[in-house]
Amino acid sequence: MAITKAKKAEKATPKSGQNNITGSYGAADITVLEGLEAVRRRPGMYIGTTGTSGLHHLIWEVFDNSRDEAMGGFADDIEVALLPDNRVRVADNGRGIPVEIHPKTKVSTLETVMTMLHAGGKFGGDGYKVSGGLHGVGVSVVNALSSHVRAEVHRDGGAYVQEYEKGGKPRGKVKKVSSSKLHGTIITFESDPSIFPDRALNWETIVAHMRQQAYLVKGLRISILDLRNVNGDPIRDASRSNGASVFYLRELGLDAPSTSFYFEGGLRSLVAFQNRHQEPIHKNIFYVEKEFTPPGGGARDGITVEVALQYVDDITARISAFANNIYNSEGGMHITGFKTALTRTLNAQIKNGGGNGKESDSFTGDDVLEGLTAVVSVKMREVQFEGQTKGKLGSVEARGATEAVFGAAFAAFLEEHPDDARAILGKVALAMKARKAAKAAKDSILRKGALDGMTLPGKLADCQTKSAEEGELFIVEGDSAGGTAKMGRDRRIQAILPLRGKILNIERARLDKMLASEQIKNLIIALGTAIGDIFDIEKLRYHKIIIATDADVDGAHIRTLLLTLFYRHFRPVIDGGFLYIAQPPLFKIRKGKEIAYAYSEEEKIKIAGKGSDQLSAVSFQEENEGESNAEAESRKLKPESSRIPSVQRYKGLGEMNSEELWETTMDPARRILKQVTINDAQEADQVFDMLMGTDVPARKSFIQSHAKEATLDI
Repeated sequence: MAITKAKKAEKATPKSGQNNITGSYGAADITVLEGLEAVRRRPGMYIGTTGTSGLHHLIWEVFDNSRDEAMGGFADDIEVALLPDNRVRVADNGRGIPVEIHPKTKVSTLETVMTMLHAGGKFGGDGYKVSGGLHGVGVSVVNALSSHVRAEVHRDGGAYVQEYEKGGKPRGKVKKVSSSKLHGTIITFESDPSIFPDRALNWETIVAHMRQQAYLVKGLRISILDLRNVNGDPIRDASRSNGASVFYLRELGLDAPSTSFYFEGGLRSLVAFQNRHQEPIHKNIFYVEKEFTPPGGGARDGITVEVALQYVDDITARISAFANNIYNSEGGMHITGFKTALTRTLNAQIKNGGGNGKESDSFTGDDVLEGLTAVVSVKMREVQFEGQTKGKLGSVEARGATEAVFGAAFAAFLEEHPDDARAILGKVALAMKARKAAKAAKDSILRKGALDGMTLPGKLADCQTKSAEEGELFIVEGDSAGGTAKMGRDRRIQAILPLRGKILNIERARLDKMLASEQIKNLIIALGTAIGDIFDIEKLRYHKIIIATDADVDGAHIRTLLLTLFYRHFRPVIDGGFLYIAQPPLFKIRKGKEIAYAYSEEEKIKIAGKGSDQLSAVSFQEENEGESNAEAESRKLKPESSRIPSVQRYKGLGEMNSEELWETTMDPARRILKQVTINDAQEADQVFDMLMGTDVPARKSFIQSHAKEATLDI
């Protein structure tokens, strides 16, 4: 500890009741953020993150305004276009944002909406009966987080334009650029590179979101165009001489990827789409749409509840929740009401003799959800979300409305369709039996002592540290790689768990069958979190779980099986950022005394030269063993530059010695790890269903369509 002398200062005597606190805190220390600056300072408060999901959230916010027009019956055609230079254009044929001078702000209403938070038509007036946007925040937030925005409004016989830059600052006043017989709004924005480090938009993510929205709004046409690689500038090329532009860019007939959605079936069609890779256990899809008026409420307070569901031959529940057509990833009050009504209705049915009459126990919430595909949507005038990202519905009245509407309609459905009722009750009864078997398995296998680390699996070579933040668990393929990893690791922080071949495909395996698998049981005990209803992420023993499999087809399969296991049963491990995939090198290249590693064919050619693709992948030991002493001496005398590089192909981690494995794959200072994240849970569900489920035609089609992207191990 260093002690320095300081000049003795005169000590002021504090007045009675005052604390002698150093530092100042006064009016000058209070920062007032004006306009949209608050959004730019804390973007995560408004869009959740500045990562990929937040970037796409900008599109959703602009689209939501257009979709709200369609929900009100004022629009039926929306176009989303991805443009060069990371720009996005959203056009709708709604009423158009008003452009007249606002009585309070004394500037154009368009400018008011685009540049002021909490300025919009969704605060109770007659502009919207229901809406899903951020209630006057959405489009202004997009403007704040963009480097350039162009708003074009067609209404009242004219076309009006205003542009904004540098976080929402108007470049000029709203101008009427031409007369127009059209009506609607066109918003074009470019995300700010200083806020979003990665501005690459995902076409599949956007298409999936728009498809979902088309199901939710009957009779709405949604078009998506990918114009990012077209020659020239579609906006400039489509502009008329008077300054206005072609309303829908699809009218230009450009040669570019595009798709359109239009559905009349609503949520019933959405459930059928989500189950396209599944085998339904009952024929008819349940569907109800009804308006519920809360006690004491009027017609304006009515809540529209729409639910569709179908059980499939699977063990995973897939419930999609929407409030005013906004996807609620975390559910909310409407899902609570739905689950309550579902459990109560099925228990009432079994007590009334609707099942086989052999089960005396009541169904639990987990029992009735197994194999369920459901979509729950509510529309209400005053909607409250828990957070600006709208991930969870907080409106309490939505629970009672959903419970009342769905409960009565589902009970009637079971009475009217006895075959469907028997199939559903049989499915739920089977889930209850599996739950009891799983509980017995957990009680006998996952003992408290094991989960606390007192009885760890024999194949686990644990690390010395007891700190989960420091600990790393390498899941490796085979005993050979496991032995090498144990010798090369840092014993203080790195644990090794070798797997023996492929683990069980858990996509369609219940918990009791999973726990009968020695491989999975060892992994569960090693993690320390338990599984199922007793899962506890706080007990995770390692904060880095690294999947390290071989670079061949079997290795890819094992990796996919492990990812399926973690996604279905250890989702918080992924959400917490604890799951990684190791990236070992594919090649070791020796040129004289120099050794380099390559992680791809392209990198190998760059290091070893263009002729390296013709070189045989040989082992250095084999190469040296075939040399005589004279040949070896001759090789040493040759200039380094004249030697042909030797290339070794690693097909498995077991082909590396301990030093190589440490240097390339395990050393925290030099290794390459890929963190596993989930950007779109619904898309992830569909991928796992298709790749690991029972729908062989869908899996075959996927493999055939992506065959050219595969790297063959020949």
